[in-house]
Amino acid sequence: APDRIRLTGIEVTAVHGVYAEEKITPQLFVIDLACSLRPRPDVDDLATTVDYADLARRVAATARTGSVDLIETLAERISEVCLADPRIAEVEVTVHKPQASLGVAVADVAVTITRRNLT
Repeated sequence: APDRIRLTGIEVTAVHGVYAEEKITPQLFVIDLACSLRPRPDVDDLATTVDYADLARRVAATARTGSVDLIETLAERISEVCLADPRIAEVEVTVHKPQASLGVAVADVAVTITRRNLT
């Protein structure tokens, strides 16, 4: 099985959503990543693996940028950021929207996608 890096609970405040109110009132989004890595040399060197601090910063910056209607679209954008690193073979991205207004009590709403690196 490949090595995996998991980042859970990256919190960002952003203006994603279908409704006009969501375009102007920021709300919380929580992002989880599970990255399957390509094989690497057995050495104790950060350059041989994914710098998860840098990855978390890049994902958060992407999630804060612009406004999309669907959290599915946001998950796609985040997967593209992850797969831009050739050391990542596959990524599972979950975007949670815990403050989504659904008209009924729901603890969380989330979308999960899995994408592979084709390069």
